[in-house]
Amino acid sequence: MSKLPVISGAERVKALEKAGFTVYRQRGSHIIMVRQTPPAQTSVPNHKELDRGTLRAIIRQTGLTVDEFVALL
Repeated sequence: MSKLPVISGAERVKALEKAGFTVYRQRGSHIIMVRQTPPAQTSVPNHKELDRGTLRAIIRQTGLTVDEFVALL
């Protein structure tokens, strides 16, 4: 398993778009992203750096593995 990189919220949004997610809405600094098939929804804080625990939770919600996510970067 790959080590999680330290990335920003904007980089995370770009990686999720490559995985088929689209921006559904934004409220404050949190961006809600959805995917139609297979259905999934996640909230991404648009901060300069995401904590590794937050990043791991977002990866888990999207149904990706850490290695798949790192490949999307």
